[in-house]
Amino acid sequence: MHTDPAPEHAWLRHLIGRWRYTADCLMGPDQPRQTFTGTETARMLGDFWLIAEGEGEMPDGDTGRSLLTIGFDPARGGYTGTWVGSMMTRLWVYEGRMDESGRELTLAAEGPDFSGTGMALYHDIHRIESEDRRLVVSKVRMPDGSWQEFMTAVYTRIAA
Repeated sequence: MHTDPAPEHAWLRHLIGRWRYTADCLMGPDQPRQTFTGTETARMLGDFWLIAEGEGEMPDGDTGRSLLTIGFDPARGGYTGTWVGSMMTRLWVYEGRMDESGRELTLAAEGPDFSGTGMALYHDIHRIESEDRRLVVSKVRMPDGSWQEFMTAVYTRIAA
């Protein structure tokens, strides 16, 4: 079962540390965008898995908590992971690919659409902008096949 880490595993180390984020979110049709803030602490579990714990403001004033895992599966040739949040019952399961630049990881997952009547495909795009700044852009595929961005979060490193 021993496996040596691949370069894709090493990429996950870009996300290690304590981060502060500001997220700009689309709250629904005919509703203004809202801004939320929070923190995330990310660490490696061995050489293969990133674990990131987040905590931040919610629209209702409560505090939301989340847990993100990301790894790379050489047998599948892609990234994989999960996301859970204290505000919902769904376990989001990701499949992901790195772009050619090596700076942008797109994680895809299926989940309930915003209307609550079906399922939709979502993309969370993690983009490294510098050693201390990264973006996460979340998009949903609309019924016509187009992609609608509904959240952008800017992460700034607080500590390594």
